[in-house]
Amino acid sequence: MALSFELDPATTPALRDELLDLWVDVTNAGGSVGFVPPVARDDIRPELLKHLVAMVEGRTRLLVGRDEDGTVAATAFLTHNTHRLMRHWVWLYTVMVHPRHQGKGYGRDLLAAAEDAASGLDGVEAIRLTCRGGLGLENFYASCGYKEVGRVPEAIRVAPGDDRDDITMLRPLPRLAA
Repeated sequence: MALSFELDPATTPALRDELLDLWVDVTNAGGSVGFVPPVARDDIRPELLKHLVAMVEGRTRLLVGRDEDGTVAATAFLTHNTHRLMRHWVWLYTVMVHPRHQGKGYGRDLLAAAEDAASGLDGVEAIRLTCRGGLGLENFYASCGYKEVGRVPEAIRVAPGDDRDDITMLRPLPRLAA
């Protein structure tokens, strides 16, 4: 069954808790979303609050994918670029699919929904994201139309002696025929 996606849902305490639980579950399953397992809710809460503040300030948009039970199963944050020369693309951050839903094509569905959301933003022509090397994530993103446009070797230290590349990927948005 497919996920249902919503851009900019009402940020209720229940949604905030679901986002926090998703982030914890994804991280503890080995997902590369800014933390290294093991984590608890209190470890991630400050970072989630930064995302929520950016939403209130209008800098970030939240895309939520819900499963057939209505539970948050996937998320991504689209963040506007504030630099005057780079407003034609957005950042895609904290791309997550709950571990129990991985392998069902929901990651591709989430990226397609993010592309649809970004295409609806005035003047946006591309999506950029970064991913952690060493996990094959760049191959997944490439299969979804993203192109590697930059790599900083060993920029991410997940543990002493375990440094990973920071990979930047770009997805130009399809242009609508005039």
